[in-house]
Amino acid sequence: MQDLELEVIPVGPLQMNAVLITARGPAGPEAVLVDPGEEPGRLLARLTHSGASLRALVATHGHFDHVGAAADIQDVFDLPLLCHPEDVPLIRSLPRAQAAYGFPPSRVPRVDPALVDGAELPFAGGSIGVRHVPGHSPGQIMLVLPGHAVVGDCLFAGSVGRTDLPGGDFATLEKSIRERIYTLPDETVVICGHGPDTSVGREKLTNPFVRG
Repeated sequence: MQDLELEVIPVGPLQMNAVLITARGPAGPEAVLVDPGEEPGRLLARLTHSGASLRALVATHGHFDHVGAAADIQDVFDLPLLCHPEDVPLIRSLPRAQAAYGFPPSRVPRVDPALVDGAELPFAGGSIGVRHVPGHSPGQIMLVLPGHAVVGDCLFAGSVGRTDLPGGDFATLEKSIRERIYTLPDETVVICGHGPDTSVGREKLTNPFVRG
């Protein structure tokens, strides 16, 4: 896995951070698109600009702002939306969830619940690690790459994910953060589902919700 790059692309009215991961593999540049929540045309344009071949479409969790554009991406690329099995019901209820918050409905994407804890997603001659970090949602996962962790809505810069939504639980979220994120090297760049990047070391020292 050479020339690894992670581009954060805030999309939609909730400014959810889609993440385009690119790297050079044995057969050329490859890409993984994480959390295709909104603005499919913009995401596809960034992929085209990267010059990489899309190998996987990934959801860190099933909330509508993270998966709403997946079906439109699938119209162009015949790829399932990879997710954790416990968040499949959230994804399948996508139009109802959007309507409940006053957003127009999206089509439900085709899913593959392959991202269980400890799975390795093949990518660019190497792999991306999958870790289950429930608490914000039952099937929240994070992706672990060299020097980076893509954590969805588990942890934010100076905050943590909501636990008042169906399936959320603060004690579970705190355990996920302490045992899965705070055990990564302090210099690990944490790419969050909303807002700016942070680091493991910074959040351990300063996060008012879960101190290290």
